[in-house]
Amino acid sequence: MLFQTLDEKQECVGIYYGDELIFNQPLPENLSHTWSYSAFLSGLNVEYAKLYCGSQTLDEVCPESLRDQWDDVKERLLAFHKSLRTARIDLSQNCFYDLVPQRFLIEYCYVRNLITDWVFQNFEKPKNYDYMLDLTREIDRIKHVKLKIDLRELNMTKRSHRDFSKKIRKLNPYCHFNINGTKTGRLTTTKASFPILTFKHEYRNILKPNNDFFVELDFNAAEIRTLLSLQNKPQPQEDIHEWNIKNVFSGKETREEAKQRIFAWLYNPESTDYACEKAYDRKNILTKYFSGDKITNAFGTEIESEKRTALNYIIQSTCAENVLRQMIKVSKALQGSKSYVAFPIHDSIVIDFSMEDGDKLKELVKIFSQTELGDFMVNIRAGKDFGNLKDIEV
Repeated sequence: MLFQTLDEKQECVGIYYGDELIFNQPLPENLSHTWSYSAFLSGLNVEYAKLYCGSQTLDEVCPESLRDQWDDVKERLLAFHKSLRTARIDLSQNCFYDLVPQRFLIEYCYVRNLITDWVFQNFEKPKNYDYMLDLTREIDRIKHVKLKIDLRELNMTKRSHRDFSKKIRKLNPYCHFNINGTKTGRLTTTKASFPILTFKHEYRNILKPNNDFFVELDFNAAEIRTLLSLQNKPQPQEDIHEWNIKNVFSGKETREEAKQRIFAWLYNPESTDYACEKAYDRKNILTKYFSGDKITNAFGTEIESEKRTALNYIIQSTCAENVLRQMIKVSKALQGSKSYVAFPIHDSIVIDFSMEDGDKLKELVKIFSQTELGDFMVNIRAGKDFGNLKDIEV
């Protein structure tokens, strides 16, 4: 049965169903299709139209036959949001359906139902739907966990620190990720989000754990390891750049020189570094994963691409998806624990860790390392704030 949610927060249970609004009571058992995920639907077997259409917005996917109806309710919706901002009402602390007329909610959800139904009739279910749903649930969980920020750690004698403080004070202390921010599947953050992905190291000590300390699990040279996996080669259980020095290069390079050399070759199609090509064979990878107008990564995700961007898309999309799939597994392993995944950042995940879960850390590292692409080496760091993480062994 088609329905629409009225808010995305766990505690704001409200739906439009059968031309009526239903609040804070056991939900009907036959709910089956809706536009997008809300936290209070986590235990239900529901199909989401937004995932069918590649996370396009309602505005982007609305058919011309419904355009006038949609534009009308969208304009009124934006007006309500503007008035709430003007009144300085925090929507993160209130249920949206308590702040607008029920008559409008019914009209809005009726049109959203029409667009949702059109999507299900005109889009096929994506091959990676289950992964995208798991990722949607995880990103939704993360965005409702408040970060602990201590601006007293900033040096207010520095203008850059003062400017950063002003910027942070205007943002909500939450990580809001966009799962479709890039073609390759790497996450981006929204404008209102805490800027966790572009967070300069000099400011990172303002971010404190809600539990006892942060633990970062970071894949060692994730993209190069992905390159090996795409050729079904075993994963070295040592630093990949040290391994390259011994097995690919002459043995005379420093680690930094080896690192620069491999990446200079990898993403430059004109490079003629024969040692790199012999070891990693990017031509074979293009033959295997690029069809001429699109790439299909190791997980089956398809992305339109020209030849000049194909290798980049193959490696980066496979690498990004691998990290996020492992994050989901770690998060599921932590369900019921005080510790939790605080956020992903590039090729790593950061856990807000409680000492009472100390016996679980070794298993969490194992879960993160044992990927579908092979057993990746994981660097582990921990600290009392995000700016002072030190290497540890478990």
